[in-house]
Amino acid sequence: MDGYSLPQTSPAYARLLLNLPAVYGLFDYAIPPDLQAHLRPGNLVLVPFGRQQVQGVVFELLEQPQVAATRPIEELLDPEPVLTEAQRALLLWLEKRYLYPASAFLPLMLPPGLLQYADSEWRLNAERLERWTEPLSPIARRLVALLKDRQGSLRGRQIARHFRGEEWQNVAQRLLKKGLLERRSVLAPRTVRPKWVRTAELVSPDELAAEIEHVLPKLARLPQARERRAAVLRLLLTEKAPLPLPWIYAQTRCTLNDLKALEAQGWIRFGEQQTWRDPLEGVKNLSLSDMAEGPEFFASPTLTPDQEQAWQAILESLQATAAGRPTPPILLHGVTGSGKTELYLRAVEETLKQGRQAIVLVPEIALTPQTVRRFLQRFPGQVGLIHSRLSEGERYDTWRRARAGQLRILIGPRSALFLPLPSPGLIVVDESHDSSYYPSDPPFYHTVTAARAYARFCHAACILGSATPSVIQQYQAQRGEMRALRLLHRIHAALPEVQVVDMRRELREGVKSIFSRPLTEALAGTLARGEQAILFLNRRGAATYVFCRACGHVLKCPRCEVPLTLHLDENQLLCHYCGYRRQAPNKCPACGSPAIRAYGLGVERVVQEMEELFPQARLLRWDRDTARGKHAYDELLQQFASHQADVLIGTQMLAKGLDLPLVTLVGIILADVGLNLPDPFAAERVFQVLTQVAGRAGRSARGGQVILQTYMPEHYVIQHVVGHEVEKFYQRELQERRRLNYPPFTELIRLELRQPWKGEKSIVACEEEAQRVATLLRAHLQEAPSDVILNGPLPCVFARLGGYYRQQIVLRGTAPQRLLHGALSPARLLERGWRIETEPISLL
Repeated sequence: MDGYSLPQTSPAYARLLLNLPAVYGLFDYAIPPDLQAHLRPGNLVLVPFGRQQVQGVVFELLEQPQVAATRPIEELLDPEPVLTEAQRALLLWLEKRYLYPASAFLPLMLPPGLLQYADSEWRLNAERLERWTEPLSPIARRLVALLKDRQGSLRGRQIARHFRGEEWQNVAQRLLKKGLLERRSVLAPRTVRPKWVRTAELVSPDELAAEIEHVLPKLARLPQARERRAAVLRLLLTEKAPLPLPWIYAQTRCTLNDLKALEAQGWIRFGEQQTWRDPLEGVKNLSLSDMAEGPEFFASPTLTPDQEQAWQAILESLQATAAGRPTPPILLHGVTGSGKTELYLRAVEETLKQGRQAIVLVPEIALTPQTVRRFLQRFPGQVGLIHSRLSEGERYDTWRRARAGQLRILIGPRSALFLPLPSPGLIVVDESHDSSYYPSDPPFYHTVTAARAYARFCHAACILGSATPSVIQQYQAQRGEMRALRLLHRIHAALPEVQVVDMRRELREGVKSIFSRPLTEALAGTLARGEQAILFLNRRGAATYVFCRACGHVLKCPRCEVPLTLHLDENQLLCHYCGYRRQAPNKCPACGSPAIRAYGLGVERVVQEMEELFPQARLLRWDRDTARGKHAYDELLQQFASHQADVLIGTQMLAKGLDLPLVTLVGIILADVGLNLPDPFAAERVFQVLTQVAGRAGRSARGGQVILQTYMPEHYVIQHVVGHEVEKFYQRELQERRRLNYPPFTELIRLELRQPWKGEKSIVACEEEAQRVATLLRAHLQEAPSDVILNGPLPCVFARLGGYYRQQIVLRGTAPQRLLHGALSPARLLERGWRIETEPISLL
């Protein structure tokens, strides 16, 4: 358990992790006599904390507490543990590694709606208000009117929804001091519960079976009603079990009145039964004919020599971990189309034979439909799906089924790692290089690192798979921290040829289209052969920015100070960072000139030009603007996989592991996007996404080609993409990281401070706080010298973003966590509004 022991002793006291995301540490409570026989580590309980009630999870049962006086646990909220022992160990490890309280990570492990937070209930003091004669501020008057309208009381979260962006809390505090308002602490009720459906069953099946011929004519006077009710009785006789009413309606076309009539006649009785909300219901109902590959795609194939060698190593690891022997994680480095998924499937099969469960992580929701189908076909009835687009009820039921051991395989993005499986034996992280494994909001953690730690706590095997492993992962494998396995050859075809087109030359020779001549010709040939193409551009919208040619004014987001992107569908300008939008103007808002134009390139522009060049082609656009619904990713993929479209046009989602055999052409419209960002990880990100999207071509015997358009053909990233040279890129990038003293040669911690944008005073306040923290850090470095290098404080590259002004401090060294703990506590940093990023994937 990596040093985290969770002993269980006589249950006189319990040590709890409280559901207070800003509070570090565990707290001791007394166990009331009526709970002593029922409480176990992992239970969810209700306890007093200060003047409020909060939820807590039992971490240990103790004979003696560490404090003199303890308060009693008030209620056991769930008789079954909500966290396993390995999950509790993982929470403590996450706190130590990423510096956020363990309680901040607790919501990752419990379904939304089950974990509730303390809130304040605000109530009017009607008597005091009647006698009040002094004027109230506008916000105070609105708050009083709102409470009157809602019968005098509301919870804080309800009030906040009415005062979005306004500081109503300070006004409420002043009204509280004046006696016009009253406040008490409450715990919001849980918002999810098991789903129950009404059922019907026969009262006396044997009696009905014996007398059915005499019973049926007497069921109703009208022939139609008599037929419906007879159909109900026959159905219930056949099934001989309670059936949900919706099923009975569908099978017999009866009505609720028909069922009530049969109940009144004494033939049936109503009941209830629990049902699972299954997010895979829609996927299961899709037949294999909906997939372009057909049934043979899902058969277990004969392994290639490369696969066989890798499989033997994976099998050894699975057998060792099943026997309780620790093994290093496996880095499965396989080129696109080399058969990594087949090895995952076999590893899962072996894990199930051992009586354990498997977790399969994918970086994006977009990848889950295709992955889920492959696993459902091989392991029907044993697969669970979890991701953020599911309803609260679906996530709650998936969590409960995982806890009960009813799901043996869990598939999903980051959240799948944190479900309470009884005995995980395998954790697979597919596309392990992907940035989606790092959340964009606190608490920050790296899913790949957490998966490796969780595998240790569970004594499970861990496989990290990628065609483009990160520089850090390759370096760790080189040093023996992971076992490297390689799949160097595709199964069905060779890697596609990548042709570089210098767009500078195209422009000099009179080509003004965003499509070069080679790409236009290749698209025409692909469409003529009845094959499919992917066009990739890592930008949404139609134009990168809009500016006035008369005065040079660029239309920017007022909250972020980044250029707004034009979206033709709604003729709107949109900020892709905070969501701000406005109508596209006809005149310059600065000088009034009509000479306002859109410049740059986006997906909508690609679609527009394709429609002009190839009006007969069936186009499908796939980006975050078109894939918004819960099943949108699945529907778009199904549409393209079944050849209802000829060309798929989209952004980064196209680079993430899709297997589409009819795709023989990939066109990369502009390969240079992101190459020149002032970020040490920019080159690696661009190399990975270009290599991955190039790998979508030629994944069948048809072969394929990639046409890469660029204005920088001499750049080393472009050159290594052309040759599919992952190893050469790794060596080049490693030299650069060593020179700059960046990971994997050091560890990084990024501290970011955000202040709500209120003009110049936001900049001053942010800079003063950032300088204060930097001074403390430098002072500690003088007292206790180390190899940690402090950069900053400096404004972030995008200083204004999402309505905030941002400054950052970057720490580089062997153990920058020690510097933070020595100079000032992480708790204090978080209290003052800092965000702490350990293992950051970007310094932008």
